[in-house]
Amino acid sequence: MSKKPTIDIITLGCSKNLVDSETLMGLFEANGYHVTHDSDNPQGDIAVVNTCGFIEDAKQESIDTILELVQAKEEGRLKRLYVMGCLSERYLADLEKEIPEVDGWYGKFNYRQLLKDLSTENTCSGHRHITTPSHYAYLKIAEGCDRKCAYCAIPIITGRHQSRPMQEILDEVRFLVSQGTKEFQVIAQELTYYGLDIDGKQHIAELIEKMADIEGVEWIRLHYAYPTRFPWDLLRVMREKKNVCNYMDIALQHISDHMLDRMHRHITKKETYELIRRMRREVPGIHIRTTLMVGFPGETDEDFKELIEFTKWARFERMGAFAYSEEDGTYSAIHYEDDVPQEVKQQRLDKLMRVQQNISAEIEGEKVGQNLRVIIDRKEGDYWIGRTEFCSPEVDPEVLIPAAEDLHVGEFYDAYITDAEEFDLYATTKI
Repeated sequence: MSKKPTIDIITLGCSKNLVDSETLMGLFEANGYHVTHDSDNPQGDIAVVNTCGFIEDAKQESIDTILELVQAKEEGRLKRLYVMGCLSERYLADLEKEIPEVDGWYGKFNYRQLLKDLSTENTCSGHRHITTPSHYAYLKIAEGCDRKCAYCAIPIITGRHQSRPMQEILDEVRFLVSQGTKEFQVIAQELTYYGLDIDGKQHIAELIEKMADIEGVEWIRLHYAYPTRFPWDLLRVMREKKNVCNYMDIALQHISDHMLDRMHRHITKKETYELIRRMRREVPGIHIRTTLMVGFPGETDEDFKELIEFTKWARFERMGAFAYSEEDGTYSAIHYEDDVPQEVKQQRLDKLMRVQQNISAEIEGEKVGQNLRVIIDRKEGDYWIGRTEFCSPEVDPEVLIPAAEDLHVGEFYDAYITDAEEFDLYATTKI
């Protein structure tokens, strides 16, 4: 039997894409292939690029990566190249025409077909190959989105919301725990919608409560909630279950009623303020991560002023922001003029982030002198790098502990916070 080729899978974009790549890696490995992930220099047999097609910068990164690998193929450093994911789901016909050097194109949902196309032998199913440190994993509970915000291309790419069966999710959690996973980042394009497509009811609180009851699950962290029709029972679960982190990632985008209406967010300024008040009231100490947008078509100086005032009032523990960019096929691209000049967008973005930078510095500074539970992700230079329950991997502040201390990756420690910077904490476990 001839030796099966080596396959390198390159993941671009969000953690939801990463889960798809890990699923494909598991399938290949179950069928006897050697698979690597995000190799520094893909060469040899086969490369598979899992693309992002969400915003212009992400699309350009995907195109640039594909073209670099096309060059590697032309130079003989790579035999075959395949592309999957959101970009090819959305622009398949154009891409096939413009980049004929790619050996095969797959979308967001049919990427498993690649295994069958490469091999006429058995196609065994396999468990996901976790590419993150083994103590944490991303857990995707749904695909798609029904919200149809005016600016967002996600529903165009991924289609309607589809919840995974609850038992399937819980079985995956149990398996990952058996492999050493302790921390779960629960992700979906809109996790609070979970279950509505099945029986018309929101089941996210039930799902998280059942996850929390699985022995070995140490931390559960929630990503990408939606403010409209927020399932309040989820706050009860967060408050009562100690292994559900006091952390909520909920994209708010804006605060002025003018902008919220034009964005099709189906929520008002008053309701948004009450949402934040209730979250902080029902879950004391909760850390809220949000995303805000500046420069949406029609945004006035007064709209932006309201956004600044809201940010100062809300004092988000974690906040990211971006300037509006027009996306093909969205409601705003079709019906609105992109009328905020780019320099104004950038000025507003810079001002908003300066405000948040000061808030973040104050909030992190308040942790000095506290004892916090920390999980260690890695050792880097003179420090162990860890996180508290208030920090998601790669996007949130980290805790730096002197490398001289006797610690181990994937283990939890009680750490005393000794100092703080705008986005990082310093600590010691010698307390």
